[in-house]
This record gives sequence, C-alpha cells and structure tokens, in this order.
Amino acid sequence: QVQLVESGGGLVQPGGSLRVSCAASGSPSAIYVMAWYRQAPGKQRELDADMTALGSRFYADAVKGRFSISRDFAKNTVALQINSLKPEDTAVYYCNADLLKLPENWRTYWGQGTQVTVSS
Repeated sequence: QVQLVESGGGLVQPGGSLRVSCAASGSPSAIYVMAWYRQAPGKQRELDADMTALGSRFYADAVKGRFSISRDFAKNTVALQINSLKPEDTAVYYCNADLLKLPENWRTYWGQGTQVTVSS
C-alpha cells in the first residue's frame, strides 16, 4: 500500500527557513507529479508548488522566490525549501502525488500533513 509521509515541520521565527520533506512508501510503479499544498486555519487548501517527472516546476505567485521544490526520483521523495518565512505561511503543509501502483490505475494520494508555525 502506498503512503505519503511528511516530515520537517515545526516552529520558526519570521524570516527563518525550514525544509519539509515527503516520501512515498510502498514502492509505487511510477510517479508523475509531486506537490505541496498548504491549509491555513479557516481557509481552503491551496497549491504552493509542484514538480513533474520531467522536471517542470510550478510555483504559486505568493511563494515565488521564497519556496523551492525538489525531487529525488530514485528515492521517490519531494522536498520544499521554505525561506524568508512570514507569519501568514503558518499552515498545515500537505504532500500530494499522482502516482501509479500496479495493478491499480493512476490516482492521487495525500500525506497526513505537517504543521509549520511562523511566530516570534
């Protein structure tokens, strides 16, 4: 069974940096897109960044220049480097992946989320 497991959240001061990581366990057959979403209290979940199997990256306007997404294709992991953190970055960060686990069809998986809190 495939699972996405996040790690690396925590409490950070404004202006600080943090790296969150996600690993896909269960030996997926293939992974196309891996992404990071955030959900702040009382708000909808929104996409911050994603990266395809071809290496193409997308960043939401609010995080361009501060967030950097990377993947280790051999290890089925994705990481998000978050710099110049702001209090409004406080949220639960969720890993997301479109992947194939044979003999099933392609489907979307979600991690359990990791809390990032930006506060002095």
